[in-house]
Amino acid sequence: MELSNLMSLEQFNYLLWIVAGVGLLVFICLYFVEAGYGKMMSSKWGPAINNKVAWVLMECPVFLVMLYLWISSDRTWDLTPLVIFGLFEFHYFQRTFIFPLLLKGKNKMPIAIMASGILFNLVNGFIQGYWIFFLSDQYTPDWLTTPQFIFGTLIFFTGIAINWHSDHVIRNLRQPGDTKHYLPKKGMYAYVTSANYFGEIVEWAGFAILTWSAAGLVFLWWTCANLVPRANSIYKKYKKEFADEFDEKRLKRVFPLVY
Repeated sequence: MELSNLMSLEQFNYLLWIVAGVGLLVFICLYFVEAGYGKMMSSKWGPAINNKVAWVLMECPVFLVMLYLWISSDRTWDLTPLVIFGLFEFHYFQRTFIFPLLLKGKNKMPIAIMASGILFNLVNGFIQGYWIFFLSDQYTPDWLTTPQFIFGTLIFFTGIAINWHSDHVIRNLRQPGDTKHYLPKKGMYAYVTSANYFGEIVEWAGFAILTWSAAGLVFLWWTCANLVPRANSIYKKYKKEFADEFDEKRLKRVFPLVY
């Protein structure tokens, strides 16, 4: 069966509802069960592997799935789908092949967490790519001059800037040989304890706007469902660890001035 005949628009919309519903379950569960990686690393999640290797293995499926769908479609060189594809792959090239190399320390990631990330990335790569290259009919060259594309793209790159800068702040909290823990304070960390997550949420909000699609909206929802509960866990951890300086800063979890 050709990819163009794999799924009708109606079937695709059913898939979006299912994925959104699973995202709701994930959102609720993560308020009760901490995902055991990074600052919340826990042996309860079973065997773990090198953090850098895990990040590459976890993120590359979405990059490759989107690449495959782009190559396989009849819209490979259509201008607007190509631009949207470039924006999406720009993020995941950095996240898959550059971000892991920048990680410091010898942290590990549970295989179970990595596997769940791989599953989501496979599904999400299919959803975004199938919509852009096989189902949508709105992405003509004129789309690049619409308010939603221009505004969404600005938000997208704003989110990337916040996310990259916040990751840089976290990586450089300690000098070589220093083992103390510090409360990040630079950039958006002056307002929230999970500035990197805020940046990623802003980024995919921009993507949802620039594509003006239910597929992009479901991706944004999943980003929030995964990162907002985790931001809550980090907030509680920081509040306990840095009690003296925490309250006076009136920090929020992930959304400045709100939550």
